[in-house]
Amino acid sequence: MRKALVVIDMQNDFIDGALGTEEAQMIVSSAADKIRNFQGDIYGTLDTHKEDYLSTQEGMNLPVPHCIYGEDGWALNGEIMQAIADTKGNVHEFCKKDTFGSTQLAHVLGREYAGADVEIQLIGLCTDICVISNAMIIKAALPEAKLVVDSSCCAGVTPESHQNALEAMKVCQIKIK
Repeated sequence: MRKALVVIDMQNDFIDGALGTEEAQMIVSSAADKIRNFQGDIYGTLDTHKEDYLSTQEGMNLPVPHCIYGEDGWALNGEIMQAIADTKGNVHEFCKKDTFGSTQLAHVLGREYAGADVEIQLIGLCTDICVISNAMIIKAALPEAKLVVDSSCCAGVTPESHQNALEAMKVCQIKIK
């Protein structure tokens, strides 16, 4: 069985920046350990916005500028970057995305794993927005892939919304670890 790890939006603004939370800060070390010790292919996403963020639909609904391309908040967390550098896995593409889910990531994974016996694990932020969105898009692209969300390496906007997202993914045949 082939294995892949998808690291969702482990960026400064979601950890200790504009939209950071204590829960997000608490998962950084476990996420870094998972990345560092993962033996398989590693992919990821980067939430990416422009200076006009506040005029977008997302910006009007969440009026907190974050992950503006090129700014420090857009960058991957330093501990996560070091884990990627130290990994035993094969690091592949990190897709920039301007919305919750990445269709580009789904296409990349679809091309790589079409017809393969594959387990795809997801970790990252935020469970209730971008992790669940990407899990559902990947599930649609690769319906026979075994999808696993490692809940110890994810955090939501709130602990309650994190748990609600995990429950929703279970119903959609995504294993929660």
